[in-house]
Amino acid sequence: MTDPVDTTADAAITGAATRAGSYRWVICGLLFAATAINYVDRQMIGVLKPLLQADLGWRESQYADIVFWFQAAYAIGFLCVGRFMDVAGARVGYAVAFTFWTLAHMAHGLVNSVVQFAVVRFALGLGESGNFPAGLKVVSDWFPQRERAFAVGLFNAGANVGAIVTPLLVPAIALAYGWRMAFIATGAFSVVWLIAWIAIYRRPEEHTRVGAEELAFIRSDPVAPAGHLPWRKLFAVRETWAYALPKFFTDPIWWMFLFWLPDFLGKRYGLDLKSFGPPLVVIYVISDLGSVAGGWASSRLLKAGYSVNAARKLTMLACAFLILPIVTVQYIDSLWTAVLLIGLATAGHQAFSANLLTLPSDLFPRAAVGSVVGIGGTAGAIGGMLIAKFIGYVLDVSGSYGPIFAVAGGAYFLGLIALHLLSPRLTPTRAGLPLAASETSA
Repeated sequence: MTDPVDTTADAAITGAATRAGSYRWVICGLLFAATAINYVDRQMIGVLKPLLQADLGWRESQYADIVFWFQAAYAIGFLCVGRFMDVAGARVGYAVAFTFWTLAHMAHGLVNSVVQFAVVRFALGLGESGNFPAGLKVVSDWFPQRERAFAVGLFNAGANVGAIVTPLLVPAIALAYGWRMAFIATGAFSVVWLIAWIAIYRRPEEHTRVGAEELAFIRSDPVAPAGHLPWRKLFAVRETWAYALPKFFTDPIWWMFLFWLPDFLGKRYGLDLKSFGPPLVVIYVISDLGSVAGGWASSRLLKAGYSVNAARKLTMLACAFLILPIVTVQYIDSLWTAVLLIGLATAGHQAFSANLLTLPSDLFPRAAVGSVVGIGGTAGAIGGMLIAKFIGYVLDVSGSYGPIFAVAGGAYFLGLIALHLLSPRLTPTRAGLPLAASETSA
């Protein structure tokens, strides 16, 4: 059922989008590239897990501990970095975070023990926690509400591209030059993005490549009030938890795929460093399509007259059902049938996330977006810490991924239920600030 809309105003805004320039999509391309690099850096340990375990003698629980400390740093970093992005701005904040995580990534090539790996993974987690607070802040600044889910879906698709590139590129480097050089070489290449970001990025009002019509379209939403939102007010409003709890339930499932999927393919189907590349590529190509489709779907529903509330939640519900068959994958003997089901699940996750990640800009003024994203990211990372310990325990005790995939199948329904109970209409929060009446439409 659609909500009533002003068709004249809607047609006018659609016409403005057609006439406006398109430089905002260049900025989205930078976010896409940074997210791809971010995921190459974080996924490498999963791809290299068999080699690292053979070389360094890790047990499953020790590998889980290394993942745990990455997640712990991610939780701490997200909570702090979101506020840092709000204060420092995206241009400086993104550059600082990117530099820090690239140095930490390269340091992996210099360490030997479980403790040393945990230390550099902790540093990597701190730096990488800046990617999504910065990226979502940029989207809220460069895109009107009706384009945000699609823009988030596009730049979030960089995660899947990174996940595709990693099993194609990293094993070749590791087998030819050793796993240490794989970390150092990929980190050195990332510096190209940092140079491009500093050279290109400015706010829309400050950018010489943004014309008056494109700027007017970007700023076509009602003007949000300026002001500072104290932490105590953000933690006190239901809308913050409407974002954070779904992150807590669903982010760990993506971490599970990222850090344990190569291991599952190896143990269940006998694949190794040379052979699990093609299945992983297929899985993440499917998930890439899901990321873009999820953002497109809710944006299309908005253009069709649905409210933000209906567009986001209906899309997320469809994604939860798409993920559900993952509960059977442990028991499927055909590799490529399993690849298809895992691909559908990762696509569902990315589509779900593309909509979930728009909620801070849907519900909060721009001054609070980075901070709310940080709180949600911390909740997701805490969930990731818990699932890392759970997976390590299950694999050490039983060696079966059945219970792990069972948790994955139900997590998205729990996340959506929590979202709906806490924010039944996705009404923008006042959070202690006076909002215009036009801002409470949804």
